[in-house]
Amino acid sequence: MKSKRKITKNNFLLGFMAVTSCLAVVRLLFPSIANGKTGLNSDSLQIENNVTETLTAFGIDGGKDDSLKVVQQSYVSPLPLTTFYDAKGEILKHRIRGVVDYDESFPDSQSVQLESALKYAVRAVENRVDAESRKKELVYVGSNPFFEVKKLHNSVAYLVPRASILLQDIGRNFFDSLQIKHIPLNKIIVTSVLRTKEDVAALQKRNGNATENSCHLYGTTFDIAYNKYSAITRPVRDDTLKWVLSEVLNDLRKQGRCYIKYEKRQGCFHITVR
Repeated sequence: MKSKRKITKNNFLLGFMAVTSCLAVVRLLFPSIANGKTGLNSDSLQIENNVTETLTAFGIDGGKDDSLKVVQQSYVSPLPLTTFYDAKGEILKHRIRGVVDYDESFPDSQSVQLESALKYAVRAVENRVDAESRKKELVYVGSNPFFEVKKLHNSVAYLVPRASILLQDIGRNFFDSLQIKHIPLNKIIVTSVLRTKEDVAALQKRNGNATENSCHLYGTTFDIAYNKYSAITRPVRDDTLKWVLSEVLNDLRKQGRCYIKYEKRQGCFHITVR
């Protein structure tokens, strides 16, 4: 009994490996399977024929094996049209929408953000020496292809992992939005990240808005400038980029990813992960 079960299991694994290899070949021979425009019926029919012929060439009869039917259907089912193409398969024109009002769209106060910050917070960092010893709790967020971190004087470039992922997604989504709207590529600029208690004390001496119990203390919060950007291909008007950035942030806020405050005096979006 045990030997039969073992043989059946081995046969299943061999069959699975054969199907996987076959589908990989199908994808190489017929790259249109992965094309976003395969939602058209004629394309879907052609893909189905291609897959069937390839399976047959490998000696696999998809019509007699239910498991192969499932795999085959997952590749040949018509895909929904993406937002990159219209019903005719033409590239859509995406306009800049922005938001109706910055204050109304990004109203999240310090108290609201602090409550969220404390859910994912690390113990408040005393100073830079303390920050360097906390690398098991925090991740480094230096400049990369998706955002620029300006030279920091009142904070250090660390965040909790959840906030780091959010920042990365903002930068990547901003890139995507610029590309789909045919706007030259520019990177967002991060102006403030994790603040130590020493940083907050120094800021309070010259900035009345700096609170003693800042969300920046907990590694959950960062600021992104809305009036300056780092050009990659060529510079673009700051207000144009600000509109695009506001769309990206508004979408993520509506998805429940973050709380955002529009800071007029500091020229930034103050963002805390949720």
